[in-house]
Amino acid sequence: MDCAIAMQDIHKDFGAKTAIKNVSIEINRGELFGFLGPSGAGKTTTIKIVTGQLRQTGGTATILGRDTLTLNHEIYSQIGIVTDNSGVYENMTAYDNLLLFSRILNTDKSEIPVLLKKVGLGDDSKKRVKKFSKGMKQRLILARAMLNRPKILFLDEPTSGLDPSTAIEIHNLMMEMKAEGTTFFLTTHNMAEASKLCDRIALFNEGIIVDMGTLDELSQKYNTEKSVKIVLEDGEEQVLPINAESSGKIAELVSSGKVLTIHSQEPTLEDIFLKLTGRGLS
Repeated sequence: MDCAIAMQDIHKDFGAKTAIKNVSIEINRGELFGFLGPSGAGKTTTIKIVTGQLRQTGGTATILGRDTLTLNHEIYSQIGIVTDNSGVYENMTAYDNLLLFSRILNTDKSEIPVLLKKVGLGDDSKKRVKKFSKGMKQRLILARAMLNRPKILFLDEPTSGLDPSTAIEIHNLMMEMKAEGTTFFLTTHNMAEASKLCDRIALFNEGIIVDMGTLDELSQKYNTEKSVKIVLEDGEEQVLPINAESSGKIAELVSSGKVLTIHSQEPTLEDIFLKLTGRGLS
């Protein structure tokens, strides 16, 4: 696969403080890549470096084959960025917000109603943005980032603070765009979001990637205490290790006809992160 984003030994210092330490990642075109870590880990700084908004202290980074220190309009026209503090013009309507950016980006304005409908704002296009909820504003920002049909979309905590139904709408839209070939760089501290959406995940803490892989790879790697949870018809739950000693007990429960479900107990991303770093993701 073609490489959409590459970072090699990226390092960033702010005075005496080191924010990012020797980060190396290659992200393929069409991949939904998750950058999972707690607030303050350095996720936003990483996005700013790879999009040319911030110069790294050391290492190299490329996006769509071009060094991030020399990005130009041609590259910026092919990427979109959605952050928690992305602004919208409150006194303008949703439609006029997108029309303004359509003119700046030189895109077809006929796409605006289509995009607004896609993000669930079709019936609100003529409303002033100051009357929007946070979720509606976030969807408008996402629509704005989609105006130029980006090859790469950077999403920095895109569903932070949103209600569950709005978050699901954004997830569905992301998957539609991925199916059409968009590459995603998603930063989040939401392990459920990362588990649901991402092809691969980097676990990031205090400026360092502590591990990286698919959800299955990470779960199997850290599944050191293999066990199954058995739920019986009366609601009783039993967690038993997978070994010779408990095999008889498991067989006995199954043969009793009272077993409702049996599930293996792989560690969650939260479990893995806690094991690797000694801290949670919040």
